[in-house]
Amino acid sequence: MDYSVIKEGDLFFTTEKNGDLHADDKGYGLYTQDTRFLSTFTVTVNGEKPELLSSRDDQNYTASIRLAATVQDEGATELLRERYIYDGVLYERLSVTNYFLQKRTADVAVELDADFQDMFIVRNFQSGEVGEKTGCTYQTHAFQAGYQSKDGVVKETVVEWDREAVLANEQEGIRFTLELGPQETKTITFTITPVIDGEKSPALPFDDGLALVQASYEKWLEKGTRIDSDLPLLNDVYQRGAVDTRMLLTDIGFGSLPVAGVPWFSVPFGRDSLLTSLFMLAYQPECVKGTLRTLAHYQGKEVVPEREEQPGKIMHELRFGELAATGQIPFSPYYGTVDATPLFVITACEYYKWTGDLAFIEELKPALEKAINWIDRYGSVKGDGFVQYQPSSDNSFVNQGWKDSDNSNVHEDGTLAKGAIALAEVQGYVYQAKYSLAAIYRKLGEKKRADELESEAGELREAFEQAFWMEEKKFYALALDGEGKQVKALTSNPGHVLMAGLLEPRRAKSIVNKLLDKDLFSGYGIRTMAENATGYYPMSYHNGSVWPHDNALILLGLTKSGFSSQAMKVVEGQLAAARQFEHYRLPELFCGYDSKLGHLVSYPTTCSPQAWAAASSFVWIQAMVGIEPDALTGEITLNPVFPEGMTWLKIEGMAAGNGKVSLLVTKEAQGFKVEILDNTTGWTIKEKQMVH
Repeated sequence: MDYSVIKEGDLFFTTEKNGDLHADDKGYGLYTQDTRFLSTFTVTVNGEKPELLSSRDDQNYTASIRLAATVQDEGATELLRERYIYDGVLYERLSVTNYFLQKRTADVAVELDADFQDMFIVRNFQSGEVGEKTGCTYQTHAFQAGYQSKDGVVKETVVEWDREAVLANEQEGIRFTLELGPQETKTITFTITPVIDGEKSPALPFDDGLALVQASYEKWLEKGTRIDSDLPLLNDVYQRGAVDTRMLLTDIGFGSLPVAGVPWFSVPFGRDSLLTSLFMLAYQPECVKGTLRTLAHYQGKEVVPEREEQPGKIMHELRFGELAATGQIPFSPYYGTVDATPLFVITACEYYKWTGDLAFIEELKPALEKAINWIDRYGSVKGDGFVQYQPSSDNSFVNQGWKDSDNSNVHEDGTLAKGAIALAEVQGYVYQAKYSLAAIYRKLGEKKRADELESEAGELREAFEQAFWMEEKKFYALALDGEGKQVKALTSNPGHVLMAGLLEPRRAKSIVNKLLDKDLFSGYGIRTMAENATGYYPMSYHNGSVWPHDNALILLGLTKSGFSSQAMKVVEGQLAAARQFEHYRLPELFCGYDSKLGHLVSYPTTCSPQAWAAASSFVWIQAMVGIEPDALTGEITLNPVFPEGMTWLKIEGMAAGNGKVSLLVTKEAQGFKVEILDNTTGWTIKEKQMVH
């Protein structure tokens, strides 16, 4: 990445690699509630901008940036900027060291400002009527800036430091004069605190706050599923995924949920938060409850075309800034997503299968029923039994599946699909939602409702096979357009349907073969669109790129359907990709060029870390062990298969049922040996063998 970013809770800070922050078109700053509370934060020494020596932010909540000023043959003045976020406060400790043989004076100048701009304005996505700054005040130990929002909210930025400034005023900023002997170090510690309507988080001593946030990460890693193997790359990617997922957790009042990604999508999303939570079941299923409770709270209540809201619908995106609060943008929340509602039901049902937590399902049942009612009443725009989307206002997203760029649904003749669009994967989600919920209703003794849902799922299955299957391509269509015509591009979308268990087995095998063929599989992963399809472009956002979460969803289907060797081909490709990224961190997406080039091509503007990419490695472990917990039967089934180069995998503390399970899986000449190291789940563990 060409920037530095750290995040904790709802506060994140993004700057240049050298730690500086300027109010320029890059949009860097200190943000919370979609508002930039710090827009300028620069440091110079003796009038000189220090040179960057190293920059490290791989721990996510803390960064360390080493710089040097006044560099000469006989010495230099070194600056170390250490920063972290804890409990709503940004901490930065500036250590200045004299590496000359003689005593030196370091004149340290710090420039600060806060513009309180809405993120949509910062990124030039939107203009609007906004409030105004109420001035700045400077003192020898503090700087304070104020803002009166258009919605009546009073916002402030308070910057405090622990060394008396020799100069602090609006014209010349803040200055410190440090007299330093040879190899002597002096420090200045800053705390930057966003204040909303007078609520100010208390600041702690620098080392105390750092210890607390470090401890919270250690607790997170200890609580989650731990792995070890003789494939070091897998261990590193998995650890990175666990740490990044922790970074992206935010609690807006209903329990922690993963936000989509930093820096620009650090807010709750329906689809992103749900898919990340679905992947997290193999890591820490308890955390999924916060996502489901949050989305249930914001579930649609009325018909509001401007926000695409309908009763029972699960939101797409929730923003908290000034423009959203005053209704100048529709994200308060915005509901323009066709897949979040069935995914809400699926995630709840899969959570139950992993945990057996029927009490939580009972709590969630009204929201689940509302979601099913939305599918039945509002989801089928054309009334033909398929769930479609059709934008209802000029501000609506043109496309409302996960591939939501304007050109993601393209016919073979190059024209874009129009009208009410029925996406292949959405029909699979609806089938899985109804079929899975039916089984839980049967467990609750509601046989009539279970029968209804199963019957509806069966009807959808038959209709899907007839309408989406392309006999000439031996593949399923990407979508049906408003006239019912197939969008015949070969894409990754039908791969999601494998997870639903909807596909006719013979056709499912054909789908898998094509997904792993050279036109769709780049060597690093399954592309969003095949090389030979109209509209293919390896640098596109959705028409030829590779997305880790897309591959993870397909992996879930491959594992569920017993396509074990094919699943490992996907894992091997993703591992090869992860090896080429900084910190072994899989980004949101990368370009779809073939791996035969010998190197991976990054996508130019991608979020990193991204939640559903970070959590993808949890699915890899699921696939390697072939693990499927099922509260309905009280069993955990296993079907191990390993990627090339791995001979053993140890899993510790994987939560399921009423406890946890630990396993050691070893590859032998004739299959796999599974040792059950611990099982407090209350369920039986058995192996299954499925060969295609």
